[in-house]
Amino acid sequence: QVQLVESGGGLVQAGGSLRLSCAASGLTFSSYTMGWFRQAQGKEREFVAAIRWGGVLTYYAEFAKGRFTISRDDAKNTAYLQMNSLKPEDTAVYRCAATSKYGSGYASAHLYDSWGQGTQVTVSS
Repeated sequence: QVQLVESGGGLVQAGGSLRLSCAASGLTFSSYTMGWFRQAQGKEREFVAAIRWGGVLTYYAEFAKGRFTISRDDAKNTAYLQMNSLKPEDTAVYRCAATSKYGSGYASAHLYDSWGQGTQVTVSS
């Protein structure tokens, strides 16, 4: 049974940083593409970033480029999302997801097989 557990969320002031972690179990982690999505209250879920198996190819939403960095440590079965220069509009529940499928950009939530419960990120102004 695949389990994805996020951690690292919290309350931070605008301009601050957070690093989210996604610990995976029950899957051959190195063979999976990992993605991060977020959903703010009252808004639709949106893609944040993804990192393909192998760790070389990464994909970002426009709002994340230059501020967020996705990475993975296959030895630890963990994916990360480093978020810098946070803004109040980044406030959301962030969830990680895993897929063994091929996709173009990996921005579609439908590609992903497994999801974590999410971690709350709140950015105060």
